[in-house]
Amino acid sequence: MKQAFTKQEKIKQFLIILVPILITQLGMFSMNFFDTMMSSRVSANDLAGVAIGSSLWMPVFTGLSGILMGITPIVAQLIGANKKKDVPFSVVQGLYVAIFMSLIILVIGSFVLQPILNNMSLDDEVARIAKDYLIALSMGIIPLFIYTVLRNFIDALGQTRTTMFITLLSLPINVSFNYLFIFGKLGVPEFGGVGAGYATAITYWCLMLITLGIVVRREPFQSYRIFKKLYAFSFTAWKEILIIGVPIGLAIFFETSIFAAVTLLMSAYNTVTIAAHQVAINFASFLYMIPLSISIALTIVVGFEAGAKRFKDAREYSYIGITMAIGVSFLCAAWLYFFRTEVAMMYTNDEKVLRLTTQFLLYAIFFQLSDALQAPIQGALRGYKDVNTTFIMALVSYWVIGLPLGYMLANFTSLAAFGYWIGLIVGLALGAIGLSYRLILVQKRNVTSFSEIE
Repeated sequence: MKQAFTKQEKIKQFLIILVPILITQLGMFSMNFFDTMMSSRVSANDLAGVAIGSSLWMPVFTGLSGILMGITPIVAQLIGANKKKDVPFSVVQGLYVAIFMSLIILVIGSFVLQPILNNMSLDDEVARIAKDYLIALSMGIIPLFIYTVLRNFIDALGQTRTTMFITLLSLPINVSFNYLFIFGKLGVPEFGGVGAGYATAITYWCLMLITLGIVVRREPFQSYRIFKKLYAFSFTAWKEILIIGVPIGLAIFFETSIFAAVTLLMSAYNTVTIAAHQVAINFASFLYMIPLSISIALTIVVGFEAGAKRFKDAREYSYIGITMAIGVSFLCAAWLYFFRTEVAMMYTNDEKVLRLTTQFLLYAIFFQLSDALQAPIQGALRGYKDVNTTFIMALVSYWVIGLPLGYMLANFTSLAAFGYWIGLIVGLALGAIGLSYRLILVQKRNVTSFSEIE
């Protein structure tokens, strides 16, 4: 990554970084997409079981991955400040944090998974599939988080095409193992939806091994010699990572866990409603990969410019990313409105599920419009290492406003299950407004402070 001087150069560099991130995010999400879609071809129980399992796993995965995202602005600012020699130490400490967190989640999961499922009003078969799916997937947690740290290091260098290449390699691996383990091919037992968990775990191991090989053998990563020295544990470095990463992780956790909470509340409805809701959430999450990718790209470019004290350039990048996200979101909204039936048919042939899914997808349109504003703003703020506000706004907008409002609408009006979606849309929109105000304040403060120093 290099300094860009004109707006056209900034747009070009931003797109060079963004497009591979988008392909990578779509690829990573496609694993969950194929898990859900291929499981639905077995039975409604398999679809619901994998949906419940995914809803429980995704908040944990994204929250912990968010903590590890603290590596990105740290490395980006080190490079922007021309402190390349400090990068290996920070990355290795990030790997230590990743392994430690993985072990903790495995231990906690062994105690809390069954009680959580017991408290849900699920059919016995659906609960069994959800549990076995998560147990199978847990075999890949450690390599997944090691890969996440290495990916954040690669992205912080602006080498986002490398992570795109890795992800594209992993997709056929995931789909192939899904086919083998879900449907029982080539002598492999037929596991149904549970097989998607085994396939995903194997894919996570492949991701880690491929990424390790590239970091060790390929330039420009090889020149950093990440594994040349075995660094001792540094709790000071852990503290820096966690001070930045924990608010990021909590913000993402509050955002993604709200969907798990809604899915748990949806368990009061029938299996058709659960399945239709999950399909709509799954596709809305798929569309979210666009503003999320812009958010990640903004963290990289804003962090790079902020590390070099070029705050006016950082601000210009912020506006480029936000404008781009909003424009693309309106195009996606129009497309989803006209093709929502075709979208639903990608997931299921069940007429009842299909009909209800098309109704949920109407609400998904407004949901992704709000996402298009708040996600890139979060990314820009993280580039400035301003992470506490995003955490607070996520807590307030989802858990203080969105969920209570959704619960009231779902249980005390005729909206029923749709009430939860309206609550989330309102909470997300209010959060976007609050984050916009915070970004303006941070940018003014940085430009003013730097001008005073000069």
